[in-house]
Amino acid sequence: MMWTDRIRQVKIILVVTAIIIAVASLVVSHILIKDLSNEEHNKMVTWAQALNTLNNASENTDLTLVLNVLKANNTIPVIVMSSKGDICDYRNIDINESNANDSINALKKQAQSYYQSGKYIKIDLDGTTDYQIVCYDESIMLKRLATYPYVQLGIVLIFVVIAIFALLSSKKAEQNKVWVGLSKETAHQLGTPISSLMAWTEILKESYPDDEMIREMEKDVRRLEIIAERFSKIGSIPEPKETSLNEVVTHVVEYMDRRTSSKVKITSNCGTDNNIIVNINTSLFEWVIENLCKNAVDAMEGKGNIDIYTYQEKEKTIIEVKDNGKGIKRSDIKNVFTPGFTTKKRGWGLGLSLAKRIIEEYHKGKIYVKESEIGKGTTFRIELPIT
Repeated sequence: MMWTDRIRQVKIILVVTAIIIAVASLVVSHILIKDLSNEEHNKMVTWAQALNTLNNASENTDLTLVLNVLKANNTIPVIVMSSKGDICDYRNIDINESNANDSINALKKQAQSYYQSGKYIKIDLDGTTDYQIVCYDESIMLKRLATYPYVQLGIVLIFVVIAIFALLSSKKAEQNKVWVGLSKETAHQLGTPISSLMAWTEILKESYPDDEMIREMEKDVRRLEIIAERFSKIGSIPEPKETSLNEVVTHVVEYMDRRTSSKVKITSNCGTDNNIIVNINTSLFEWVIENLCKNAVDAMEGKGNIDIYTYQEKEKTIIEVKDNGKGIKRSDIKNVFTPGFTTKKRGWGLGLSLAKRIIEEYHKGKIYVKESEIGKGTTFRIELPIT
């Protein structure tokens, strides 16, 4: 639970940091673009004044500075129109020289677009009521700069996604190492007492050959041996075999039925499919069903019904474990398979996460909470591909 909270906090910090960087970048870029836009506007005002001076020049006017100002504009697109809408001049705009009429019409459309966006300067011609309109657009450099913050925002988001993925991957690898080491050590520690119990059981059988309790003890000892074997295999690739699913479920029901309260009723509902064959590792798969049943018993507080359904649907084999316990909060459903998450006062919160790994990684299936309602119960659903 604590690690889940830390992961969530790290994610939040990364996202907030990305948002702050993105917003700061957008604000700074917006200010810079606005300043450059104002500077280009001032340049065009100067350029328009130079053009006006050229149009109204007298014999005594020194045109050197005027021409230098006009020639200095090599980046800002400019179209000069007369008061009647005719094209007088243009600069820094590519046109099709082979078709003059189309080029003029294209220039007129562009000029109208600049004019409607408010990017124009009106020049009055001296001695007349006539005038010219200098229409201009932003330079290519300014347009490219305007897209820069969005590119930067994309890079920041990619960085955040990669950071979160790397964080989760490293933690998952660390968890896997801990689980494998803990599991193998547990199997090793269980080996000696299980061997002793098996020997004592054989001795008791010789002394009391007809005692039914000794046979049940022997079954439990064998069960411990199977459990130790399961732990020892964690971390290695299990070997699936074609198995009767209904036999597996029946075996789990019989085992759980003898070891739970008489107030808990566990029922196997195989439907019309009497013999569903699945490719599974029996030992690990039985553990998953047992874990779901044990969680259901805890949720019902030792009293209620557990129904296990098995059937085939299209290209999937379905196993559903349904109980009438206390249910799961809607906010907790997405976390039930997270390592360390538990609602029990005592528990490590590893059972369902391990069950998910067994089903999804080892059996290429899917396990999830199909439905759950507070006070009415929960249904877990397992889907296995039909091979």
